[in-house]
Amino acid sequence: MTEPRTLPPFASDNYAPAHPDVLAAVAAANDGYAVAYGDDPWTARFDVRIREVFGTGALAFPVLNGTGANVVSLTALSPRWGGVVVSDVAHVNTDENGAPERVGGLKLLACPSTDGRITPDDVARWAGQRDDVHRAHPAVLSLTQSTELGTVYPLDDLRALTRVAHDLGMAVHVDGSRLANAAASLGCSLRALTTDAGVDVVSLGAAKNGGMLGEAVLVLGPDDAPDAASARARQAASAAVPFLRKATMQLASKTRFVSAQLLALLGEPGDPADDEPLWHRNAAQSNAMAARLRAGLEALPGSDEDGVRVTRPTEANAVFATLPRAAADRLRAVARFYDWADGETPGRVEVRLMCAWDTAPGTVDAFVAAAADALA
Repeated sequence: MTEPRTLPPFASDNYAPAHPDVLAAVAAANDGYAVAYGDDPWTARFDVRIREVFGTGALAFPVLNGTGANVVSLTALSPRWGGVVVSDVAHVNTDENGAPERVGGLKLLACPSTDGRITPDDVARWAGQRDDVHRAHPAVLSLTQSTELGTVYPLDDLRALTRVAHDLGMAVHVDGSRLANAAASLGCSLRALTTDAGVDVVSLGAAKNGGMLGEAVLVLGPDDAPDAASARARQAASAAVPFLRKATMQLASKTRFVSAQLLALLGEPGDPADDEPLWHRNAAQSNAMAARLRAGLEALPGSDEDGVRVTRPTEANAVFATLPRAAADRLRAVARFYDWADGETPGRVEVRLMCAWDTAPGTVDAFVAAAADALA
C-alpha cells in the first residue's frame, strides 16, 4: 500500500468528486417510481433544456459514459465502409481500446496534430479517398474540444474545419468530454461552439466537470444545419442513435439518474439566460486554477536542464510541463499526476497536470511550493 499523499491529485479531472448539486439532483430523482428507459420527467425536462441551449431541433440521448457516447455518435454518422478523420492524439484513437473499431467497425484516419489540433488542410488531404473502393471512405470528421493537450479550437478555426468537412460530404462530430472548459475559455455559449459552428453531433461530457456518471449524445437540429449534406447527416443520426444506444449497451434502464445530473449542470428549462449555470462555474474554476498553476510553475527558478519548462499552451484546465525525472518522482509523493511523454533529454519527463472543478487556489500554491522543494 502506498503512503497517502498530502495534496489532492492533479492526475485527472475524472478523479474529482461529484458536485454537491449533482448529488442532490440524483437524490431528488430517487423519490418514488418513474418509467424506465428515458420515459421519465427528468429526461423530458432535459430534452427541453437541450433545445433551449443548443437549438430548437436538437435531440438528446443520455448514455452511460464518454466512450459509449463517442461510439454511438460515430457509428450513427458513418456507413459500414466509412472512416473517421481524427487527430493522432484523439481520445477515440489512443485511449478507448479500439472501441470505435471493435464495436462500431470504423476505420480511424489519424492526422498528425500540433498541440492537439488539426487544420482544414489535414482534413482535405483525405479527399482523394472518397471514391476509392480500396480505401475507407472518409465519412466523419471527429474533433476533440477541448483537446487532449489542453488546447481549444477557436470559433473561426472550428467553422473552417466544419466547412471543409461538409464540402467533402463528411459529417462533423465533437468529442465534448471537456466542452464546458472550451466554452468557458473562449467566453462563448455551448451553442456557439457546436450548432452555430456547423457541428452535427456532440458527445456531451459531464463526468469531468462535476458529474458522477453519464454523458449524452446530442444530435443537432437539421433546420440549423449549414448545408444540405449536414442536414441529411443529422436526420440520419436522429433515426439511428436510439437503436445504436441500445445495441451498444448504452441505454440505462434508470435513465432519470443520468438526466438529473445533466439538468443540474445545464440548468432547468426556463432558467434565465443571464444566470451562470453550474457547468460554466465548474469549468471556469478549473480553467482558472490551471492558469494559476502554469504561472506558479513558470516563476520557479532553474534552467532548462534542472527546472520546470511549460511545454504547451494552457487554454483549458491542463498544464503540460517537463522537469527532471527525479524531481517528478519526489513531487509525485505529494500529489498524484501522470507522465505524458519523454522530455527534452533522457533525464527529463513531460507530465500532465489537470485541474478540476474543486481545485482550490491553496492547493495549487501548495503544489507549486512542493515542486520548488522537489527541484531543490
